[in-house]
Amino acid sequence: MFDKIFNTMLIKTLTKTLIINFTATLLLLSPMSFAESATELGHTSQSFGGLTNNLTTKEKKQQIYQTNSTIKPRNLAYKGMSRTDVNTARQQQINSVSILSTKSNVESNSAFYHSFAIYSGYSQLIEDIDEDGYYQTFSVSFDADILSPIMNEQAVVYADLYLSENGGPWVLYFSTDDFVITGDETADEFEVVTQLDSGYIPNHYDVLIDLYEVGYNDVVATFSSDDSNELYALPLESSDYDPEYIEVEYYSEHGGGSAVLFCLIILSLFYRRVFVKQ
Repeated sequence: MFDKIFNTMLIKTLTKTLIINFTATLLLLSPMSFAESATELGHTSQSFGGLTNNLTTKEKKQQIYQTNSTIKPRNLAYKGMSRTDVNTARQQQINSVSILSTKSNVESNSAFYHSFAIYSGYSQLIEDIDEDGYYQTFSVSFDADILSPIMNEQAVVYADLYLSENGGPWVLYFSTDDFVITGDETADEFEVVTQLDSGYIPNHYDVLIDLYEVGYNDVVATFSSDDSNELYALPLESSDYDPEYIEVEYYSEHGGGSAVLFCLIILSLFYRRVFVKQ
């Protein structure tokens, strides 16, 4: 009986691994659209994600430009799509299209089902060049946890991040890479820094985060502006609405001309006084 159960679990594990590897291969061989739908809407942005750190505003800006050249197709595959369409597309996938770069470092078993929660989420407004109160660069940080009696249990996850303009539909603006979370630790808090490049008019935007476990298509946890005011009504705009003003200084030369004229008058009076007395 034990051998039968063990063999069943082994077959499930091998089948899952083969499906993931096969899907990942198709992803590498198939040309993918880099956020075509987002371009149609005129919304463009740049983002990078990683474990939360204490980078300065300048360092975060530099990191955006450095990371943009190495962004992966999977980060942009559904960019610009509504949340409903993204969920439908992910449901149609075979398990997952994620390339598990970190999976080999994490012990997991497909026979176990994890329960998840996003413990906290908050935002940071980073850059507003024209100082009108609307920011073109911002970040979203969140702490995802595993709800399990097993201490330090780990799982590989990824997240979809959405913006809603003034209560409108949720539109995907970034999908993270796979990352590892451990139990209810806070050290695995994840941050996504974004610069809005074009198409985002000055307005208030809400944020929503959908969390997925790699290998499964269903959303395992959600956190949004309904859960925290830190993600509610962020004053944002893209850089095309946030111009950098260059102060031009104007120098008038009339003052110099008047001074010369004044000197000539003084010299003339002095000349007349001297020669008239003679």
